[in-house]
Amino acid sequence: MSEPCPPQIDALVAGLRERLATTPRLLLGIVGAPGSGKSTFAAQLLAHFDPGEAVIVPMDGFHLAQSVIAGTPLAERRGAPDTFDVDGYLSLLRRLRARDERVVYAPTYRRGLEEPIAASVAVSRDVRLVITEGNYLLAELAGWREVRDLLDDAWFVDIPDAVRVPQLIQRHIAFGMTPDAAIAWANGPDARNAQLVASSRHRASRVIAHAEK
Repeated sequence: MSEPCPPQIDALVAGLRERLATTPRLLLGIVGAPGSGKSTFAAQLLAHFDPGEAVIVPMDGFHLAQSVIAGTPLAERRGAPDTFDVDGYLSLLRRLRARDERVVYAPTYRRGLEEPIAASVAVSRDVRLVITEGNYLLAELAGWREVRDLLDDAWFVDIPDAVRVPQLIQRHIAFGMTPDAAIAWANGPDARNAQLVASSRHRASRVIAHAEK
């Protein structure tokens, strides 16, 4: 996956630590198109903090389950904004901002199984940095447009399509798609979703550029 260079990571982490010195909790959104490496980047940030100091809460935990979309048009464009429980995601973000519960349990998404897994991330009141990553945190759509106001900051992971699309295809193949199906999905539903994500880039406070290798 693509990733920023270590000096950039160090500077970004230093900035987060400076902000955490004056606030009990920071909610940071990491946004990018499918295959942009936002999950890898979020994990890199997390690795710079001690256990219990930071946590990742993925937007993908709010995918609608297969049993909900099976046999409907949504199944043909899984991953589009309306195939997520945006109201559930907003409720989680509000709970995380409030910090008035001993622990909040968040869902994750299991690739390969292709299903959300409930209550699989524990966020205690003591967690200082909550990193949430996903495609539509900056989208200007009904429901989704409310996400940005619940985040203290939002960074956009920018990567050329010439790098992003091939690695996205390889990810699809790794999780069970045939090569032909992976190419079709990456250039079909994924491409439409990527265009929508790109249109929201202007709402980010920082752009994290792809580091050439």
